[in-house]
Amino acid sequence: EDLAHLLFPVGEWTKERVRAYARERYLPVAERPESQDICFLPGGDYRRFIAQHAPEAVRPGPIYDTAGHLLGEHHGLPFYTVGQREGLGISAPKPLYVLALDVARNALIVGYAEELGQSALLAEEMTYVCGEAPPQGANVEAKIRYKAQRIPARVYDEGGGCARIYFERPLRDITPGQAVVLYEGERVLGGGVIARPLSAKGEPIAS
Repeated sequence: EDLAHLLFPVGEWTKERVRAYARERYLPVAERPESQDICFLPGGDYRRFIAQHAPEAVRPGPIYDTAGHLLGEHHGLPFYTVGQREGLGISAPKPLYVLALDVARNALIVGYAEELGQSALLAEEMTYVCGEAPPQGANVEAKIRYKAQRIPARVYDEGGGCARIYFERPLRDITPGQAVVLYEGERVLGGGVIARPLSAKGEPIAS
């Protein structure tokens, strides 16, 4: 009911057209640079913000390799991202990278560069625009980041808001908590929240 009363006067315009419109009317926002930062944080220090407002989220925990060996201790999962190499505080014969954040165990899973790419993910909170999931194994395109390219994939709905998505090629940046959106051509089929990366066989990476 509320949506029926909303107006989006530039909803169908491209960003370039909006800028041109503003420039023609000498509006100062026309040349304002785009920002990808967190605008509400003084100095952009998200670490301090998290520590102050969600201290329970920054508990130290173990760092494991993919074989389950304890390598060290992390400072809190929110301070790490998949693919990160710097700041792990552990030494190894070859550089180590963050492979996964195991929230259930408050553990950081690390490995070598060749272990980074993952071919599948488990998504939760899935919703579909038409109200129904695509056929099992349907060929779709999936996008896991705002500026990422769409990747050919197959989707298998598991019910209960969950789905497994298998990619045509391994991806390095499958990150729990990020959104995954499914497309068929230019049509959005639906999407959900990434729960965790999976192996090509559909097994959890961080087990």
